[in-house]
Formats: sequence, C-alpha cells, structure tokens
Amino acid sequence: MKKLLLFVFLPLTLFSQTYDVLFLGNSYTASNNLPMMISEIALSFGDTINYDSNTPGGFTLQSHATNPTSLSKIFQQNWDFVVIQAQSQEPSFPPSQVASQTYPYAQILIDSIASNNSCTEPVFFMTWGRKNGDVANAVNYPIIGTYLGMQWRLRQSYIEMGNLHEATVSPVGMSWKNSIQTNPSFDLYSVDESHPNIAGSYLAACTFYSTLFNKSCLGSSYYPAGLSYSDATYLQNVASTTVLDSTFIWNMFDIQSIYATGDISFDFFSETSNTDSIYWDFGDGSVSTDENPTYTYPNFGVEYDVVFKAFSNGGCRILTDTIQIYTQILESVGNLEGISIYPNPINGYLFLDYPNLISASIYTLKGQKILDIENDKIKNPIDLEELTKGIYILNIQRTDSHNQQIKILKQ
Repeated sequence: MKKLLLFVFLPLTLFSQTYDVLFLGNSYTASNNLPMMISEIALSFGDTINYDSNTPGGFTLQSHATNPTSLSKIFQQNWDFVVIQAQSQEPSFPPSQVASQTYPYAQILIDSIASNNSCTEPVFFMTWGRKNGDVANAVNYPIIGTYLGMQWRLRQSYIEMGNLHEATVSPVGMSWKNSIQTNPSFDLYSVDESHPNIAGSYLAACTFYSTLFNKSCLGSSYYPAGLSYSDATYLQNVASTTVLDSTFIWNMFDIQSIYATGDISFDFFSETSNTDSIYWDFGDGSVSTDENPTYTYPNFGVEYDVVFKAFSNGGCRILTDTIQIYTQILESVGNLEGISIYPNPINGYLFLDYPNLISASIYTLKGQKILDIENDKIKNPIDLEELTKGIYILNIQRTDSHNQQIKILKQ
C-alpha cells in the first residue's frame, strides 16, 4: 500500500523572534549604520530587531561607563541584548594594561545592565585588527604591529571579557580574519585601513545576526547597494560558519549536544555554554539537575523521550533539546556451557547451577567488585535482596580456567 506524504507549509513568521537591542560603541558601530543592517537582515528572515544606540567617535569602555547618555539608555527599558564595543585599539594593548584600564569599566557596564534587568544578555563586539596593525603603539608592544598580531590580542581580550562576565561574544573580528585568509583580495577596509567599508560592515552585520539569533544568515535577501549577490552570499557564509561552528568559544547560550550511553542504566552527557543551570527529564517521571547524571530505568525494552533544558540569565532564557533512548532487553540466560543462571532480571534471589564453577563475583558497570561468591559457600538461592536496583556484571570463573561474564539486572 502506498503511503501518502502530507506536506504542511507554515508561515515563516510563526517562528519569528523579536529582540530589543542597545548598541554602545563608537565609529566602528556607527559606520554604514551597522544596527540598521542587522535589523534588515533580521527582517529578511521574518525576525525583528528594535534598536537604539550611543556611538560617539573614539569612545572607550571608560567613556561609556561614565557617560550619562550611555547609562541612561541602559536604564530606559528592559533590553534583550546590550552590545558593548570598546575603542578599536584598547583591548589589543598588553594584558596588564587592559586589565587595569579596560576591564574595570566593562565591569561597571555589566553591573549597570544587570541592575536594570537581570534577563538582559551583554554581548561584547569583538572588533578587527587594523589592516597593517597598530604601527604607532607597536614601538612599545611589537606584537600588535601586524594585522594578525593585533587580531590575536583583540580575540584574547574579548573572549576573556565574555568568560569573566558570562556574556556572549560576537566574533566579528574572527569573521574578518576568516574572510581575509580565504579571499585576501576581498577588501573589507575603508581608505583609512581601520574603519569598515560597506562589505566590512555587512560582514559584521551578518555575524551579529547569527550571534543574536543563533541561526545562519545564509540566504538573506537583504544586502546593501554596492555589494553583488555573490559577494553578499560569500560574506553570509563566512559569518554563519564563524559563529555557528564555535558557539562554545564565543560563550553563546547554546546546547552543542546531548547524548546518553548505556542499555538500561544510562550515563547522560550535555555540552552547553553560558548556562546557569540544567534540567533532565528522563521520560518516565524522574528528573535530575545534575550536569551529567546516571539513571537506571525500572523497565527494559522501552523507548523513552528524554527532555533536556538549559537555563541562562537566572532562568530568563531557556533552550530545550530531546533525545530518544531505548532500554535494551537483557538476555535471560538458560545455560552457559553447563552453568545455569536464573532468573534475569532478578527480583531478590539468584540461582546458579554450577558443576564447572570455582567462584563468582558481582561487579558494578564501573568495575567495582561488590560481592564474592565462592564455590563452597554458595547456598542456592543467593540472596541479593540488599543489592540496589541497576545493572551489574556477574563474573564466573570455571574449572577450565576460563571466565564468563553476563549482565544481570536487579529490579
């Protein structure tokens, strides 16, 4: 009989997201109206960004942390994201200088954001190195005298700020680096070899879209005048790959993967980033808030839907993922080369018929011996009432010097 396939087409807006975003930066953010570009990319996918900004030229984090306009904008509403961009050079300076002159003001901004609304996610705008490095300051700190050296220091400082403050990093500078390495002739700089041209700003906008929405921007119908479709597609691909291939590095709130290993007693694992707490629902009414719990199911031969939830910003942000697991049926062994073992699963007592048996031992799945059963001490039935529920390994030593192992289940 032929099966009928039903295709349901749902409107894109059904899955749309709306975010309120404040941008605190300087001319790097203001160039080519970066917030507007991000908003247009979002609209092309049915998403919405409502934004405001304060971006005076040359502003440092200290400038914003002491600026009445920046602080008042932080407190004017409950933002979903506040984007923080330092002056283009300051995070690239020596670590000790950044620690004393930049990080304290990042802390002030983070504290202000949290005091206004604990649900707001700070996002650090990782900028790009200058085309030929910071030549003037390289006299005292040579490593930033090249583009790659300056970019390396910017990456270090922004990732450290993200980790220190449990904040997301938008890796715009790394998108630039990946583009430059892939296609060196594709210029992202304006004539001053510092600020972005239209392509550089569009690459930054694509990176921000993928960061804020945790989605690829590939296929966006929006690209500014001056860019061709093929150029826009290239930049979309660079940005999406840079962000989504390394969400853990950028400290984005994300579930990289969840998985489980076992047969009826499962070890559960999660790989997440920027989370406050997690929650496992094992599908049978039992739950756990442990990061990597172990759970033994009461029944075998059953399929369970396991739900995993990650929480961030004090529980304001929630991500959910699911996996299906199947508890394997343990073989009920009637005879192992003359050795009869029953029942399996065990309710309370185990019976061994052991003409060729010297001794037997019971181990946990992790290899810990919990019981020795010597031949001359075995009195069937063997009382296992005190054994906790779970899966164990029964190791049998035979008179011919061979060992046999079988999994047993205590119900």
